[in-house]
Amino acid sequence: MDKFVDFLERNLSTPMAKLSEQKHLRAIRDGVVSALPFIIFGSIFLIIAFPPVSADSAIAAWASKHAAEILIPYRLTMFIMTLYITFGIGYSLSQSYKIDPLSGALLSTAAFLFTIGVQTVEEVGFVLPMANLGGHGLFVGMIVSIFSVEILRLCKSKKIMIKMPSSVPPSVARSFEALIPVTLVLTVIALITVVFGIDTHSIVGKAVAPLIKAGDTYLGVILPTFLITFFWSFGIHGVSVVGAVARPVWEVYLANNSAAVAAGNNIPHIAPETFFQWFIWIGGSGATLGLVIAMLLTAKSKYSKAMAKTTIIPSLFNINEPVIFGVPIVLNPLLIIPFIITPLVGATIAYIATAIGMVSPTYVMVPWTLPAPIGAYLATGGDWRAIVIVLINLVLSVLIYLPFFKIYDNKLVTQESEEKSAA
Repeated sequence: MDKFVDFLERNLSTPMAKLSEQKHLRAIRDGVVSALPFIIFGSIFLIIAFPPVSADSAIAAWASKHAAEILIPYRLTMFIMTLYITFGIGYSLSQSYKIDPLSGALLSTAAFLFTIGVQTVEEVGFVLPMANLGGHGLFVGMIVSIFSVEILRLCKSKKIMIKMPSSVPPSVARSFEALIPVTLVLTVIALITVVFGIDTHSIVGKAVAPLIKAGDTYLGVILPTFLITFFWSFGIHGVSVVGAVARPVWEVYLANNSAAVAAGNNIPHIAPETFFQWFIWIGGSGATLGLVIAMLLTAKSKYSKAMAKTTIIPSLFNINEPVIFGVPIVLNPLLIIPFIITPLVGATIAYIATAIGMVSPTYVMVPWTLPAPIGAYLATGGDWRAIVIVLINLVLSVLIYLPFFKIYDNKLVTQESEEKSAA
């Protein structure tokens, strides 16, 4: 077992952990995370516009009448999430290169807007099309942000900048330093979008279409679920590793789902990140709330009893590092098995239930620290069946963890007895 663990650590876990810290992937991850407050805020107004109450109620009638006004905060936050994410990516990547992060963020945002262009509407004038400011434009936003910051870095390293005297205030000096890279980047993108009339959003959309389709399949759910728990088994933050690659796709699903609800259409995707958060990671990665409950019910060793009491409250709010490192699960052959199996079972049940219409797909981003039944209920826009799926998966997680934990706990009892005898 030690040789096997060492092999995996050397040949898979360590390289993947390094990949998650690659500058561009980390910038994309940070950019998406930086937009979460706006996404959560916008999601709240989706619930208000489409409240989880009877369609015949006075609340539903009021919401339907004022839906356009209620959805304005949503349309200025979650609906145009790529605008915020692009700013965050530019800021993070510039910061990692130790160049002015504000210049990188602003240049990235301006470059992204240049890929969209403007349209002329009769009796209104010039308008900014909003569709590509949301999830549909996310991949273009990522590419443009990286391109913009790399040009900014190249100009700085080659000293292709306007250098101001030292007496000039730093903020003014930075503005002039960014003038040449801003001109280069925006000219290139203006040529592509305006002069040559190339629709980069359409091209990139067609290129990533297979990826978007694959990620919403059963395999597309099972694979990241397995990898996240696999990496955690070796003490590596699984969500950071897998999320660096998968989160942009998950965000596209969430944006498309919320846009469909706002437009009164069918929800298209099963597997945004909220699907994993509320139906699979009950208590945190590995669905470890089931393990904690099993510990509370059956623990005999002093250590397990103490750990159960210590970790139950954090686990209810999906904070499970104390479980992963305290029980421990990391490098523990007995508990790694249910740690990986349990989420796969939960993912299978939740995917089938969503695919056949037993529960609504998730489309609302709510704070991840909510207890799972509440979070699932809100994420599905108030579908009570989501609570049932969560409870079924929770019960199954307890049953799966239980036999493995009992074997491990019996070993702890023996160790404590031997230590007591030796003392």
